[in-house]
Amino acid sequence: MRKRGYPMKTERPAVEQSRNVEFVGFHDLDGRPGFKLAGQCVDNRWYLYVANLWHPGWSILDVTDPKNPQLLKFIPGPGNTWTIQIQVAEGKMITALQALGAGLPPERSKLWGYDPTKPFGEGILIWDVTSPADPELLGHFHTNGNGTHRNYYSGGRYVHLAANMKGYVGNIYVVVDILDPRNPVEAGRWWYPGQWLEGGEVQEEVPGVPRLGMHGPATVVDNLAYISYGLSGCVILDISDLTDPKMIGHLSIGSFGSFVGNHTFLPIPERKIAIATTEPALEHGQDPAHFVATVDISDPRKPRLMALFATPLPEKGLAFSNYTHKDGCFGPHNLHHPNFNPFHAPITHILHQCYFNAGLRIWDISDPHAPLEAGYFVPENPKVRRGRMPITLATQFDDVLVDNRGYAFVTDKNYGLFVLRYTG
Repeated sequence: MRKRGYPMKTERPAVEQSRNVEFVGFHDLDGRPGFKLAGQCVDNRWYLYVANLWHPGWSILDVTDPKNPQLLKFIPGPGNTWTIQIQVAEGKMITALQALGAGLPPERSKLWGYDPTKPFGEGILIWDVTSPADPELLGHFHTNGNGTHRNYYSGGRYVHLAANMKGYVGNIYVVVDILDPRNPVEAGRWWYPGQWLEGGEVQEEVPGVPRLGMHGPATVVDNLAYISYGLSGCVILDISDLTDPKMIGHLSIGSFGSFVGNHTFLPIPERKIAIATTEPALEHGQDPAHFVATVDISDPRKPRLMALFATPLPEKGLAFSNYTHKDGCFGPHNLHHPNFNPFHAPITHILHQCYFNAGLRIWDISDPHAPLEAGYFVPENPKVRRGRMPITLATQFDDVLVDNRGYAFVTDKNYGLFVLRYTG
């Protein structure tokens, strides 16, 4: 029995819609919904690291038995802070700290619960997770701004940040050297022209829409960094000299989609293609149209749009004929990111993607010119509110991580952790 005052347990939800997806397991995370995910396998045991959303901090689970995930530990983070981004590789864990609702218009950051009168955490924390359930905090890199958002770490010496640094508007690209993790230092930075306000730059604005800068992450392949850069579009940098990154490729998207702009630019280098997405921010279909697309990156200097994915549709017989008529946000959100982690599944022809109120969508991209929906999973709407969003309680799948056993771990704003498996 849970202690008095402890949040009511969320039972395993019923399934609203499903095709070619098995519902393997569920854990309510003790009433603390998660956001981003990372994993590792140590001594034949599988560990999942969850960046929590409404309760600042990080949860560690043993998912060796995916039907029965076990919550091992919750590590609290600083208040008034997003702790929603996490990376794990080669025995290190990188956790992001960012002012709650940073980069959003003031009225929207308040919706998330930000209090401008209170302090917040910023930058990244560097942890040793060679003892998987007992992280040791090693170091803290400060931005002296609002912190960091979607970062990238695949092991080794360098962490690649989407960071709001002092003197800049929005997030810029920053490389941090963690050779000595107790004393991390900046190795290089790049920003889109107009972001360095202290340097006298003037940022061009899309009328009525704030330009957020880099959304991230910056996926690194050899000496190239593929970056989702908000309303500035998809950016490809040559980082052979980390002290002086240079843009060599750019795919503009203008004001297409919400004010977030380009949310994801994920290369699949073996196939010389990438996936690009926008992200919705408003509920009940109030956003502009959003897209998921394949991009030809065979010539990094000339990225080229290949195809747009079809809009997911609900099964027949439900109370809504399309997802814009369902409560909550509808549109693309996080994809599974392999990050060259040996414990994460690579992407070959199957792509896992969260789609907010449309749950998890699975795409067959065997032909990048004609992507096809191959499966989906949508649970019933949650019955217990754990956080402020969405304004109207509804399923809101946020992130997915697929391990190399084929299990997909999925988080939701008001549920706990779903364990799913594509069966197509």
